[in-house]
Amino acid sequence: MSAAPLLKVQDLGVTFRSSGKETMASANVSFELRQGEVLAVVGESGSGKSVSALALTRLLPGEPTCTITGKAWLDGRDLLDLDETEISKVRGKEIAYVFQDPGTSLNPVYTIGFQIGEAVRIHNHHVTNVEAAVIKALEEVHINDPRKVANQYPHELSGGMQQRAMIAMALACNPRILIADEPTTALDVTIQKEIMDLLGRLRKERGMSILLITHNFGIVANFADHVQVMRHGRVVESGTAEHVMNHPTDPYTKGLIACIPRLGQRRRRLTTLNEELSQS
Repeated sequence: MSAAPLLKVQDLGVTFRSSGKETMASANVSFELRQGEVLAVVGESGSGKSVSALALTRLLPGEPTCTITGKAWLDGRDLLDLDETEISKVRGKEIAYVFQDPGTSLNPVYTIGFQIGEAVRIHNHHVTNVEAAVIKALEEVHINDPRKVANQYPHELSGGMQQRAMIAMALACNPRILIADEPTTALDVTIQKEIMDLLGRLRKERGMSILLITHNFGIVANFADHVQVMRHGRVVESGTAEHVMNHPTDPYTKGLIACIPRLGQRRRRLTTLNEELSQS
């Protein structure tokens, strides 16, 4: 018998309103995430992946600009029913985020150490030595000379170092769930692997659950336990990573998997996703 889910989402929907018009960003999104598991949500830009993840802790505009429907239970609490004071305690402390572009996520006018320390001060009131907590967080993500990095500003670091700092900030408060939203998109291939290896190691060491949002099936196979494919705001396929990768049933999923570059496979040009779909 499998363990009860840490996070259970049912019929999650997000609708935006502007100039009297409504736009459905996602609808009827349901999934479960257990402790220590990785769920990869895969789809193209605009498929509803990120807005669904942001909706979990209500990091979207309020009514009437944005309406969130459905349920999202964390330990029996419906996150979507919590008031602002209660949900603010969940953000960062229980559910933390790492976004795709650390250069825009980090504040350029504050040092790395100050920004990580701020997260610790807000969520871990029992910590008396914030500086030591900052150094420990930077060491955990394998940053060399963490004291030097703590005193540097974001622009002084490479993209890979910035992303490591963002991960350190997210993990400084010991969250149970890490939402990694396209964490490797802005990085070169070598650094992408380093970041994914780092997330995998931290997951095992901490028993942490990860919700990975990506458009790239290439990083899913050896990282995720379960996969959910989204298109036009709706889930079109879900299952174990092994089953979805090896036995996809939806034409859209097949098209995304066909886009993975493979050694030894030569084409005169890249096949577009629409072409893959039409051939299915």
